[in-house]
Amino acid sequence: MKKEIGGYLELEESTGQGYYPGLLGVNLGRTALLWLMEARNCKKIYLPTYLCDSVTGACEKTEAEIEFYHMDEKLRPLLPEKKLPEGEYLYLVNYYGQLKDDRIREYKEIYGNIIVDHTHAFFQKPLPGVDTLYSCRKFLGVSDGAYLSTDARLNPEEKPLDHSMERLEHILGRYEYDAGTFYQKMLDNAADYHEMEIRRMSRLTGNLLRSMDYPYIKAKREENYHLLAELLPSESIFNEEVPEGPFAYPYYHKDGLALRKWLAGRKIFVPTYWRNIIDHFGEDTMEYDWAANVLPLPCDQRYGEEEMRYIADSIREWEETKA
Repeated sequence: MKKEIGGYLELEESTGQGYYPGLLGVNLGRTALLWLMEARNCKKIYLPTYLCDSVTGACEKTEAEIEFYHMDEKLRPLLPEKKLPEGEYLYLVNYYGQLKDDRIREYKEIYGNIIVDHTHAFFQKPLPGVDTLYSCRKFLGVSDGAYLSTDARLNPEEKPLDHSMERLEHILGRYEYDAGTFYQKMLDNAADYHEMEIRRMSRLTGNLLRSMDYPYIKAKREENYHLLAELLPSESIFNEEVPEGPFAYPYYHKDGLALRKWLAGRKIFVPTYWRNIIDHFGEDTMEYDWAANVLPLPCDQRYGEEEMRYIADSIREWEETKA
């Protein structure tokens, strides 16, 4: 027998269940994409211009040809509506949970070969026959982890198991101290993700995911989202649908970058996703406007009515100073 017996106790094994027990657990969303492209023998992938550079960088490491496409103001791909040939795939990002199932089915019917990125829609279940990716750390207190829904032949036993222990310091640190103290550690971890190979989800991350109260997490996110929508009405393409267990409340403001900085002074930290868009697109483009001026206000399970009202009051205070 090789298993150790006795000695000091380790982390308890959770008896719960993850949200997607039937899906393949992978170490990261981008490596899940790489694994899928490998299994599908992807020769060409169509990526939206409005996309984080981590996905683009991952695709550039493959031998697949990359073609970028623009979207219209309704987030529809500006591409010829025809079936893609074998080996070509259309990558669709579910921005803030706005890509509903009926639209996915429509794209599947039109293009055939599609890959859906549910990074912003953890609680939106995958559709049969549609390759779908999820990222866990955007919604839950884990350092890594992703899910992949596909009927492609993957052979998981051929991929090594990931290990997450050394990536948990910033999460454990924030739990006992504060975010600022461990912010650089979080950035260091994120920088390392770009070089990570395809691995199966670690035992540690899988165990943590089996300990989560998913009904509570989903309900709390929805409750907070609805309150922010009431307090801070926002009209943009990212607010047309109310997602299940929302990722964030996308609040549009014409001076979004300045508002972010002001909110940070009030200890309200609103990330700037797609920073690469701001750096490389002109200020008169739709993509720049979305990246700079749509603020993903936090509405996750850590918070309640008090924090949502504080966010809304702070934004109103800032607007009054600009009036």
